[in-house]
Amino acid sequence: MRLVFVRESDRDHSGDAMTTAIFSDGRPMAEAEFLAIGETPERIELFDGSLHVTPAATPLHQLVSRRLANTMDAGAEAAGLLVLEAVNVRINPSRIPIPDLVISSVINLEELVIDASAIRLVCEIISPSNASTDRVLKMHYYAAGRIPWYLLVDPSARTLQLFRLVGDTYVEEFVAKDGDVLHLSKPVVATIDLAELLPRV
Repeated sequence: MRLVFVRESDRDHSGDAMTTAIFSDGRPMAEAEFLAIGETPERIELFDGSLHVTPAATPLHQLVSRRLANTMDAGAEAAGLLVLEAVNVRINPSRIPIPDLVISSVINLEELVIDASAIRLVCEIISPSNASTDRVLKMHYYAAGRIPWYLLVDPSARTLQLFRLVGDTYVEEFVAKDGDVLHLSKPVVATIDLAELLPRV
């Protein structure tokens, strides 16, 4: 299998750093080819048959992800669910994003991909390089995958948004700003305090 890199401008119209799109021999990539790539230092996601590559996350991003997972662990265990970080989620065979965090039903932990039907909540932690992807593209993907809840954390703006799936789209359920607390009741019971989730400034 030969991968062809498609170079794009360093920044898009929103000012976000662009990810790199890669195609297999200039054609859409199938799920089996995608999984055959194996583990890599970069985060590689399958977006409509093309690969999108981003570098490893910042320490801030990883700190927020770990703290959020720890906050939800007890509630997930009580509900018979799992909290998982950075796993492959199959929306369909040509769309396999890697959310920062998911809450899922009990699954085979040795499988490479989790089907979207097993996901109860999906979370993305915004970085300067992926804001448009998380707010627009991935939100559309997760809605198409019928994932009931979408949690969006923006460490730079120090905000948290919770969206609930209504029909085919997400509707904002709650917004937390610095100092606010989100009392989550579905799909798990958890209290998310932004002051504890984000490092002090």
